[in-house]
Amino acid sequence: MKFRSSLVVLASLVSAALSATVADVIADTRNISTQVTNLDNAANAFPNTGGSLVAALAIHTDVMNLRSAFDKGTTDIISASPKPFSEADGTTLLDIVEGFEPILLDALKVLIAKKPAFQALPISGIPTLIKQDLINLNASANTFENQLIASLPPDLVAAAEAIKTDLGTIFVNAIAAYQ
Repeated sequence: MKFRSSLVVLASLVSAALSATVADVIADTRNISTQVTNLDNAANAFPNTGGSLVAALAIHTDVMNLRSAFDKGTTDIISASPKPFSEADGTTLLDIVEGFEPILLDALKVLIAKKPAFQALPISGIPTLIKQDLINLNASANTFENQLIASLPPDLVAAAEAIKTDLGTIFVNAIAAYQ
């Protein structure tokens, strides 16, 4: 009996340690915003002609960092409680997302426009790598968006869904550009 109650206490402690708070989700969303800016800066800095393999791989790294940020945000949203998030927390999260949405849209548009520059690199696999990055990033962003929408107060859902639709459209276009 003593072993069983010790096991229950241990399980509760582990569960509490693995739980995220809404503050964690807000911090994750701010990190996503930072990673979006990093990607946008790298994409815009890549020249239309004469780009380097190093700069192209830096964009790949920025995409991977952004994807990891989305994945961590998703994990923390899933484990955070209570849900739905409070009106104040939901508004804070939506404000952050609304802030990085145009930056992410720009980054994806720039990647579409710079496909010829990536194709001109001496290693032919960079466009394929970028296409796979876009597919994976879209999946991570979509999962994050779905979890966020499911956790927001009902009056904030429509705005979040509109952002999801806008991002979904540009991701489809970006992925198609690299077909």
